[in-house]
Amino acid sequence: MLHPRQAPPTLSDMPIAVLPGRGVVEVTGQDRVAFLQGLVSNDVTQAAPGQSVWAALLTPQGKWLADFFVHSDGQRLLLDCAVEQAGLIVTTLSRFRLRAKVALRDASADFAVHAAWGEQPPYGVIAARDPRLPEAGWRVLAPALLSGALDAAEYERHRFLLGLPEPADMEAQKSVLLEGGFDELHGVSWSKGCYMGQELTARTKYRGLLKKRLFPVLVTGPLPAPGTPVTRDGVEVGEMRSGRDDRGLALLRIEAVEAGGRFACGAAELAPHIPGWMRLPARETT
Repeated sequence: MLHPRQAPPTLSDMPIAVLPGRGVVEVTGQDRVAFLQGLVSNDVTQAAPGQSVWAALLTPQGKWLADFFVHSDGQRLLLDCAVEQAGLIVTTLSRFRLRAKVALRDASADFAVHAAWGEQPPYGVIAARDPRLPEAGWRVLAPALLSGALDAAEYERHRFLLGLPEPADMEAQKSVLLEGGFDELHGVSWSKGCYMGQELTARTKYRGLLKKRLFPVLVTGPLPAPGTPVTRDGVEVGEMRSGRDDRGLALLRIEAVEAGGRFACGAAELAPHIPGWMRLPARETT
């Protein structure tokens, strides 16, 4: 079993993988940046050719609805999102258009989304560094499947090793951003001003209200289904989220992970670890 602070295994060389589960929402019009800026968790003004922004769309009560990478080609914003959420994103954002000069559409059919590793992205595509971690590589939007692209399973293992969340790890209208690491992974701006759901996000951070987090886990035994309860020494402390083979993410009580012990999930045993990028609240000592 891994110690909670033990580093995950070294990543293998995975140049590029296609992500068929990802789609694209196109945002055009002269007000596109200002429009999105007032609705999502991060600073959209930082999106530029070669530089993406990771942001989330929240309910007015501050609960997660969707997240995406915001790309800019200078003429439009392109939201790299879960393909099944593209319609929701278009519908939800369209409710706030009012008189803004902006248009939204599901452009998933126009792009093949990829994740790439290495010093340089492929030529002739829209590419930007994954803003969450340097080790995460590049996000790539291409007009068609790139030759030699690996299966999405390679990317899944890559993100599990790093502890990076995907929409499958969040729960719509229930999850809060800090559970998914949006603070440390550069998915929230604390200085840009108001956006929908800002109050709860700020209160969770500054009042230290967070009790659970998504942790990367090593799975010994059959991979548990998402939602399977996780117990530590017989006491329920969370649940499994997404996984593949012997890796995954689980939503677990912070104090349980820090304390260590045996974590059981269905017929499997989980070994959570705390990635180096994660900041946990300081524990009080007496």
